[in-house]
Amino acid sequence: MSRYTGPTSKLNRRFGQNILPTCKAEERKPYPPGVHGPTLRRKASEYSVGLNEKQKLRFMYGLGEKQFRLTYARAKRMGGVVGENFLTLLEMRLDSVVYLLGFANTRRAARQLVGHGHICVNGHKVDIPSFCCSVGDKIEVRNRTSSKQLATRGVEENQTRPVPAWLTLTAGTLEGTVDRKPTREEMAQDINVQLIVEFYSR
Repeated sequence: MSRYTGPTSKLNRRFGQNILPTCKAEERKPYPPGVHGPTLRRKASEYSVGLNEKQKLRFMYGLGEKQFRLTYARAKRMGGVVGENFLTLLEMRLDSVVYLLGFANTRRAARQLVGHGHICVNGHKVDIPSFCCSVGDKIEVRNRTSSKQLATRGVEENQTRPVPAWLTLTAGTLEGTVDRKPTREEMAQDINVQLIVEFYSR
């Protein structure tokens, strides 16, 4: 399945929470999308609950099904708690780190920023959004006018969104550092990752 590029409001209404940027359509229609949305009273099965949780996280990070499953398989091979490993791998993707540093308004915009070659890691241009950052990595905006304009606009628009404690942002030079790995409390709290682990373990 390819990445979702449709209206974000439909996804938020489908899952009943704001996993992507909100819009006024959700206020006008506070019910699931579709012709039966306003009167839908279907009882969710155990399978559908796990599937919805998996889809929610996948859409949140903008991954295709194959890439999402491969990331889970990698987390499973690591030592420790599979669910926490999975969230950590997703959170430390380069496009996610660029978003969390405030260089872009959304993860989708951060993915584009990386893909268009505006970001450097440890002094080298990296245009692969799925690049996994490591502790100590220095993420910076390329020394180009267009790159700096895009990132500066993003930092200015995201001043009210705090940078996570595991990252350090130097807004003046448009640089960020990965100080450590995020803890479970610093990652998505509205996701029951155990349901995803159980879903893939079927």
